[in-house]
Amino acid sequence: MSMAGSEARNPWLGAYVGAYLVFLYLPIVLIPLFSFNNSIQIAFPLKGFTLAWYRSLFDNEALHAALFTSLVVGLSAAGLATALGVTIAYSEISGQGRIASAISVLSRLPILIPGVIVGIALLILANLAGLGPSRMAIVLGHSLVALPTSVVIMRGRFAVLPRSLGEAAMDLGAREWTTFRRVMLPLSAPAIASAFMLSFLTSFDEFIVAFFLAGTDPTLPVFIWSQLRFPKALPGVMALGTVILAVSVVLATAAELVRRRGLSGKAAIPTGAVGPLSSS
Repeated sequence: MSMAGSEARNPWLGAYVGAYLVFLYLPIVLIPLFSFNNSIQIAFPLKGFTLAWYRSLFDNEALHAALFTSLVVGLSAAGLATALGVTIAYSEISGQGRIASAISVLSRLPILIPGVIVGIALLILANLAGLGPSRMAIVLGHSLVALPTSVVIMRGRFAVLPRSLGEAAMDLGAREWTTFRRVMLPLSAPAIASAFMLSFLTSFDEFIVAFFLAGTDPTLPVFIWSQLRFPKALPGVMALGTVILAVSVVLATAAELVRRRGLSGKAAIPTGAVGPLSSS
């Protein structure tokens, strides 16, 4: 009997996995459950069904301002992190030398450093640069936090592209920049879209760095944290958390589907890339 077969028939393994999944996801399931509860008390038994907490979200001006800040910061940070991720990953995979490899390794380090350390370090750097706690400082901080995700995704995409494509383009007279722009980037479009969406999610959900760098414009996670001090605001926080959870699941699923579609597609030079490459 194989090792895989014995593990598949082990009832204790299945029980352990089931218990782990319940422990991990049960608190998340309780958030939408209590968001429909007609009571400010987060406890069983439920008092009744209501949509009042969701309707209250439309009348909260502070919430709207925090949401706008998170959208602006998330889109800006995602764009910057994706652009840097594409550049860093392509430089490493295309064999630009030890410096490119070292930069790639350093760009993935923030995921291993505790968020509190990153937040304090970025706050000190923002103060030294004259930015202080501000929206721009949050954008730069979130770009750093989202960069590892972008680099990992783009590195995986560039690694599976045959080098012969770039060599063929150069044989046709294309320079390295033209090959990158007209061959490699179009073939990597699904991965770029996936990296952008996941980088946006990383920024949108990030709290610790935003907590240190937020000035007068708090992001949505910082706003939610500030509301936890008020018991009457807790049901509204549950409703808001449910909406954020649903949007996050949709975006994460879409990013994974786009990424898999790009990996399953055949690597072929895009239409229009072959021809007068040397003229670009």
